[in-house]
Amino acid sequence: MTRKSKDIYFSEIADLVSSRSTCVRNQVGAVIVKDSKILSTGYNGAPKKLPHCEDVGCIRDELGIKPGERHELCRGLHAEQNAIIQAAFHGVSVNGAKIYCTTRPCSICTKMLINAGIYEITYIEEYEDELASQLVIEAGLNLRRVEMPRKYGKNSS
Repeated sequence: MTRKSKDIYFSEIADLVSSRSTCVRNQVGAVIVKDSKILSTGYNGAPKKLPHCEDVGCIRDELGIKPGERHELCRGLHAEQNAIIQAAFHGVSVNGAKIYCTTRPCSICTKMLINAGIYEITYIEEYEDELASQLVIEAGLNLRRVEMPRKYGKNSS
């Protein structure tokens, strides 16, 4: 038996977390980890006690908004945002932690990760956002894409 790497292990957990998403466009999961311990998880969806997109429809679809544009026109929060919020809600510092995401974070989430003290982002699927790429470089974040085994992850065929 071959032991999984920590990158695969935490990325698989992020993929599992994404299965709780209520977004009709894309299911994303995130896991914040420090010293090989999970601090927080998050998935994309509407705020607590509000109707979910799977129940009331997608504002972005109704308005014809393309992926990567007008992030503010969405009733949901991103997985990375929810992971940071959950940590804060429970009084857990994420300063000096890593985040594992199913999708590379957008520019809004990248800015939040920088200010939260996250120093490394590991992701499974690419998400094109030039500003996010520039912010990662300027902030000196470690950014890595992990290749998942065929039976796991959203990029498997």
